[in-house]
Amino acid sequence: MDRREPIFHTLGCRLNAYETEAMKDLSAAAGLDNAVVINTCAVTAEAVRKARQEIRKLRRENPTATLIVTGCAAQTEPETFAAMPEVDRVIGNTEKMQPTTWRGLAADFVGETEKVQVDDIMSVTETAGHLIDGFGTRSRAYVQVQNGCDHRCTFCIIPFGRGNSRSVPAGVVVDQIKRLVDRGYNEVVLTGVDLTSWGADLPATPRLGDLVMRILKLVPDLPRLRISSIDSIEVDDNLMQAIATEPRLMPHLHLSLQHGDDLILKRMKRRHLRDDAIRFAEEARALRPDMTFGADIIAGFPTETEAHFQNSLRLVAECGLTWLHVFPYSPRQGTPAARMPQVDGATIKARAARLRMSGDAQVALHLGQQMGQKHHILMENPRMGRTAQFTEVSFANDQPEGQIVTATIIGHDKRQLHA
Repeated sequence: MDRREPIFHTLGCRLNAYETEAMKDLSAAAGLDNAVVINTCAVTAEAVRKARQEIRKLRRENPTATLIVTGCAAQTEPETFAAMPEVDRVIGNTEKMQPTTWRGLAADFVGETEKVQVDDIMSVTETAGHLIDGFGTRSRAYVQVQNGCDHRCTFCIIPFGRGNSRSVPAGVVVDQIKRLVDRGYNEVVLTGVDLTSWGADLPATPRLGDLVMRILKLVPDLPRLRISSIDSIEVDDNLMQAIATEPRLMPHLHLSLQHGDDLILKRMKRRHLRDDAIRFAEEARALRPDMTFGADIIAGFPTETEAHFQNSLRLVAECGLTWLHVFPYSPRQGTPAARMPQVDGATIKARAARLRMSGDAQVALHLGQQMGQKHHILMENPRMGRTAQFTEVSFANDQPEGQIVTATIIGHDKRQLHA
């Protein structure tokens, strides 16, 4: 009988996608056959609902395969998935990165192996960043440098899915990036759950800015380095220096802001105030005038009034945010926020829509400012690439995929630039 390669399905963040690539390698090395693996997300109750829905769909499409559930939702509520008749195995976030797990699955699908293999994530002290050399399109690779989170925001379940913060040593990261550059990648993105906490658990407690400067110094052939979501209150002096002096560090930062009202930020147990966010954006833009910002903002957090919400709306313009990720609040069982007085669903939905409209206006403003500008564009496919600010650019004619091309912006359609 022909061997059937395992099918992998990823929900959630870039880090999950990175780890799926590692699991593909681990399962191939173990000889896993005729299996479906779903790597789940637990960031909201809706994410867990979608995971259950996807599991049922995958089972219908693959009736004879062994169905394995892993990821953050499997880690935080393994019993939910173990109780589903469609599921054969539930694997925790630590276990999914261990070769022994996959060898056990390959050797014994439905025999003696326990259905649930989920240990205490809080006891984990290392992250498996050494397993693969990054992943991505032919143009851009993602490299995991950190995992877990030591903070306890009242709305967030992720620390219980990912464990405490732990860092990949700088030398390992640099070696990975050197190999990626040798393979032809023109851009590398550093990823993690709480990226700005990188280094706190390493000897001499280096900071993220130290890592960025070390990469740029030791990998001189890397054309573009990008960092993913950061907590602006934790940004260190070396990172600000890199923003000011290193053109190979891309002028785009995604900020974990969550709200624009100080009282709501306090109830979220965030560590910054609205003025901190505004001041950081102003300082970064003063150092790098072409800097653009994305941000996560939650609409309808418990106890949020219209006045609180207006402060979030104003923050979009006051920080000069361009790329908004708007999250309608949904209670996550097991978090303190789920026990707070809730905002009604219709209000949450309406406020999220207003935030998205504000974001759309900011995107249109940004696109309009690019008319006639010359940009260096990394091609993701023959007809679409991204500027240094992560703005999509469409082309009428094919361009070399994976290469950086220089082009002048001639128009836009409120979503993409045209070159």
